[in-house]
Amino acid sequence: MSQTSLEQMFHSARRHQAAGRLAEAESLYREILKSEPFHPDVLQTGRSAEAIDLLALALAQRPDDANITGDLGGMLQQAGRYDEALAAYRRFLDLRPDSSDGWFNLGQGLRLQSRHTESLQAFQRAAALNPNDQRILIHLAGALRECGDEASALSAYRRVLDLNPDSAPALSGMGGILHKQGSFADAVAVWRRALQIDPRDAATAYNLGTVLREAAEIDQAIAVLRQSLTANPDQPKAWNNLAGLLKDAGELDESLACYDRAIALEPRSAALHSNRLYTLHFHPDFGAKRLLSEHLEFARRHIASIRPAADHDNDPDPDRPLRVGYVSADFRRHPVGLSFEFLLENHDRQNFSIVCFSNVRHPDADTRRMQTLPEEWHPVSQLSEDELIRLIRSRKIDILVDLSLHMAHNRLTALAHKPAPIQVTYLGYPSTTGLSAIDYRLSDPFIDPPETDKSYTETTIRLPGTYLCWRFGGADAPVRSLPAQSNGYITFGSLNNFCKVTPAVLHVWGRLMSAVKNSRLILRAPAGSASQRALATLAEHGIARERVELVGPLPWDAYVDLYHRQDIGLDPFPYPGHTTSLDSLWMGVPVVTLAGDTGVSRVGASLLSAIQLPELIAGDVERYISIASALAEDFPRLAELRAGLRDRVRRSPISDGAKFARDVEAAYRKMWHTWSGSRR
Repeated sequence: MSQTSLEQMFHSARRHQAAGRLAEAESLYREILKSEPFHPDVLQTGRSAEAIDLLALALAQRPDDANITGDLGGMLQQAGRYDEALAAYRRFLDLRPDSSDGWFNLGQGLRLQSRHTESLQAFQRAAALNPNDQRILIHLAGALRECGDEASALSAYRRVLDLNPDSAPALSGMGGILHKQGSFADAVAVWRRALQIDPRDAATAYNLGTVLREAAEIDQAIAVLRQSLTANPDQPKAWNNLAGLLKDAGELDESLACYDRAIALEPRSAALHSNRLYTLHFHPDFGAKRLLSEHLEFARRHIASIRPAADHDNDPDPDRPLRVGYVSADFRRHPVGLSFEFLLENHDRQNFSIVCFSNVRHPDADTRRMQTLPEEWHPVSQLSEDELIRLIRSRKIDILVDLSLHMAHNRLTALAHKPAPIQVTYLGYPSTTGLSAIDYRLSDPFIDPPETDKSYTETTIRLPGTYLCWRFGGADAPVRSLPAQSNGYITFGSLNNFCKVTPAVLHVWGRLMSAVKNSRLILRAPAGSASQRALATLAEHGIARERVELVGPLPWDAYVDLYHRQDIGLDPFPYPGHTTSLDSLWMGVPVVTLAGDTGVSRVGASLLSAIQLPELIAGDVERYISIASALAEDFPRLAELRAGLRDRVRRSPISDGAKFARDVEAAYRKMWHTWSGSRR
């Protein structure tokens, strides 16, 4: 058969394949291979296993054919047979030691196996042989970064840009280095340039969106991701990040729609589904029954195929010292870390041995301080699910406590395998995981009255005094006199994350400010469209712009100073403040809260009950407005509260670390007695 006929047959086969007529396509491919057994296009188009077998057969007949050897290496790598691919690449280089392509392919193969030093050496050989090959230089720069030599990587990227100023990969890589070096503006500039050149570059859009989000440039970050998704909509990671940004901006409906797009593109991702579940708690349309249903759906999709272990051989002695493990991504400067550290300091080390499994991605000073407190500290962020399970089992943990639920970087899919005989969820936020492998959840009587048990898949254990223990981060900050006494008007305040400030909340606050004449509001909100929407909603109730002070992210001292200017704190709903409310109370600012039908919505009620101020807890919107309005009219009561709130917090269960630790340990011992009794 002539070469022309072969090519015509090949193109006809490709048309059949594109149209889905696979049987016809395969028949033509086989006819071509009868005439030309090593037709390169057919081998690349056909099934990889068959192509590998044919190439191996050809190589057996012509063992010194470098082309066949190199093609075989590429096919083996494509099939995920990395060790065999490396052997083929090395054999190719034995035959052609001066081939820059050969060294490049070897470098790629080594990089896939995370053999970074060897990979760098291979790319360096390739670059020495072909110093102007942009493809080689870009991969060389990547290998240099992986080996920690960012200065040389930056030089390699600049060499590429000397050859081609419009190289989007070089600009993208350079942006990553500049950002890490703290050159924020330069990183943003080169990433923007890279996206102008290649709008479909998902990685660059992700990086630029992330750094803009860190800088609180929410509108710009949203715009970048929207542009990227318009050019390339099949990016689950980008949809996920856009969802997070929209959540930050208070656009919860749009946020959930983006999570749905991400999940549709990557339905097996438990992490994407977890992000959506956590966001549901902020949305006013999701009550306790609906939240439970959503969590059960998560378990059906991602957990149902996992069979929890039942072969724990822990000593069932009911009164022996217990090994308690804590798993969290938030052993850092974070509300969870701040609360947990107080418990960690007060644990009874004679009867409880504490092991922390830290999934923290970027440890900080708080992380380093916390890791000195338990008996064992294991960084696990780089461990696979199987590796984490093996580690937990090897440490003979009796009670394993999840501190994340569905927050970012949780390890729930590992805990679904039940690596410890008793598993508990606590502290991240008071809700359910939806996992049958999590036996218990810790709460208190105010967050979870008895009738709420049906809202959770776990058994609720109610701590007698409070859900959490806490220490103010700036204990020396003084409480000043009531601002209203000198201002002549009331200043309300909310420094919560803006995702909690739904349109329904803003309408209620607008009604409240209309009722309390000349009142002011200090509101934390992202600059740009989110702030404008907040002002527009308040304006519907006649609240002029000058009555609202919008603030963004602030340094700690400036954040604390804002409490000196507030008379009354306003809790958002259905997701009230946690650490923010505690900060407010410590600084003498009473908080009015609305308790709803979810555990999350009753956190404010728990805090106020712990300091014996139940009169500030509302059961509905009208009562919320009434409580805040009456308090705003009573300057003497406000002054009295301001002077005494810090002492109330000090004397409350919230500040009694030793008592709180004993209550938690009593709950653990009760769980253990139940388990050990079942083993007799």
